[in-house]
Amino acid sequence: MSMDDKDLNPRFTRGAVDIVERKVAYDGFFKMHKLRLRHRLYRGGWSGEMERELFVRGNAVGVLLYDPTHQLIAMTEQFRVGALERDPGPWCLEIVAGMVEAGESLEEVARRELQEEAGLEVAELHYIRSYLPSPGGSSERMFLYCALADLRGIEGFFGLAAEHEDIRLRVLPAGEVFAALESGHAAIDNAASIISLQWLQLNRERLGQRVAQVSASD
Repeated sequence: MSMDDKDLNPRFTRGAVDIVERKVAYDGFFKMHKLRLRHRLYRGGWSGEMERELFVRGNAVGVLLYDPTHQLIAMTEQFRVGALERDPGPWCLEIVAGMVEAGESLEEVARRELQEEAGLEVAELHYIRSYLPSPGGSSERMFLYCALADLRGIEGFFGLAAEHEDIRLRVLPAGEVFAALESGHAAIDNAASIISLQWLQLNRERLGQRVAQVSASD
């Protein structure tokens, strides 16, 4: 049986989970819920009741900045408290990213964050995919895009002071970034960046052709 013939969907859906109780355990910069639940078992019947903490976090959008004409990639560098014990230190190299606010579309978030973190307005966004960063304990879903732009001379310092953002935008040769990715360099060690860059490796020829077609038609 080929992979196309296999059903990849799990046996159970949301209806196979019984939320017995949900309490707000913490409501601050982040939110934490404490759940008492049970779920159906593969061997039949229901599990016993169990307690789980859920990090309640909404949708987020990440954008990889790529210049196909000059073979450049722009990435942000900023302090991350979750990386305090990381060997290279807690300043991380990442794609542009931000949380979805009420009433915003995903593309609106992408364009807002590009303006705030890179000072750029882009005409075209290419959807990559979405994924759950940590489904074992977080409700967050990340949506990834690739934005094409002329990245020459755009390096600088960005971010909203009111949100304590201190962001350095770096523009790097695409070849160097791909080499670091393939070698497992510690500078690129977050899922959103790795997934986006691997997608770009697979699609950069197509993106280059797209830019050439648009230029030829102008």
